[in-house]
Amino acid sequence: MTQVVLDEQAAHELDAADELPAQRSRFRIPRHRDGEAAYFAGNSLGLQPRVIRERLLAELDDWADLGVEGHGAAERPWVRYHELLREPAARLTGALADEVVVMNSLTVNLHLMMVSFYRPTPQRYAILIEDSAFPSDSYAVRSQAAFHGFDPDDAIIRCKPRPGETALRGEDIVSLLEAEGGRVALVLLGAVNYYSGEFLDIPAITAAGQAAGAVVGWDLAHAAGNVPLRLHDWGVDWAAWCSYKYLNSGPGALAGAFVHQRHLADRSLPKFAGWWSTDPATRFQLAPEVTPVDTADSWQLSNPPILAMAPVLASLEMFDELGMDALRARSIRLTGYLESLLDKVPAAQIITPRDPDRRGAQLSVRIRGTDVAMVSERLRHEHGVYADTRQPDVIRLAPAPMYCTFHDCWRAATALRDVLA
Repeated sequence: MTQVVLDEQAAHELDAADELPAQRSRFRIPRHRDGEAAYFAGNSLGLQPRVIRERLLAELDDWADLGVEGHGAAERPWVRYHELLREPAARLTGALADEVVVMNSLTVNLHLMMVSFYRPTPQRYAILIEDSAFPSDSYAVRSQAAFHGFDPDDAIIRCKPRPGETALRGEDIVSLLEAEGGRVALVLLGAVNYYSGEFLDIPAITAAGQAAGAVVGWDLAHAAGNVPLRLHDWGVDWAAWCSYKYLNSGPGALAGAFVHQRHLADRSLPKFAGWWSTDPATRFQLAPEVTPVDTADSWQLSNPPILAMAPVLASLEMFDELGMDALRARSIRLTGYLESLLDKVPAAQIITPRDPDRRGAQLSVRIRGTDVAMVSERLRHEHGVYADTRQPDVIRLAPAPMYCTFHDCWRAATALRDVLA
């Protein structure tokens, strides 16, 4: 086999000339031998920002020094801590501040949203998801359908790509809604697909779902911090996301939720309630009934876990500083460059859409006839390249624009070439 030559110097030159340099020095990078790894697994777990250790220690010191008085006297008072995350989370997702709340984990938030927005009837009861939805989403919607007394095999409609294709087409989803929308109560799709990296057309699909009479929600697990979002302007009914992938907030980090402004004052929506669901102005009067608030806060249940919120706040501040549009532009440059290198690697087939507007910061590479788990292990141990696998035959490479470089892309393609050879 002829050895493909990949130009390392060109990668260094691209790094030197890029208009938004990587923020690599602000992160703790796993080590490989005498240097740093090339980390392409941020679509599973983002790297640790260096500032987070300092933030956590500050909260621990306040707890040690103030005890219960930290609720009001800490540097960032705990009783109002979640309010600090509202505006940066809103800017990240293209929402109004009263439309977002940071709380719980992703699947918990999906269920809390479906308590309010999955209102099936005998005629309109189906939930539309993508066939390649992450398993937890599939489990969640099936359990919701069963909870309401429907057969999940009948109630869940799964969108599939066309034969021979790996990604969905937005127009096919719209056509499906036009054909089957009369029985669809809820559309719940992943904005960026975890397997293929495809970025769906959120505004067009949202409009089609609502025109069919359905409520439209979005799972933004792989979209938040990855692609620019305009949830309010797009008219999305609701959405939820996690913070441990592109948002770099740590394993199991607190998640977020969005509810469009038009629903906030609708007191007829069913909701579960808890200590933090009530009006903060009267919370400590300890009344036996909730005093409603017309913001996304009314979907909260419990008081904010401060040690879990501190990393999310630190991360959101970094995104505010750099700007999602600038990060997206850098992401497109990185994935475009990585794509050009992978095209030169024999046996590596990119299954992510080629159009940069139809994908996030991820390229999924199909490798037939070999054990992809072994490929991933060799990439990491022999070359210091962190990727992940999706069985049976896909390696996922996500050049997160916060900390990945063009030289990282060169390392990944070179390493994959050598392992496959």
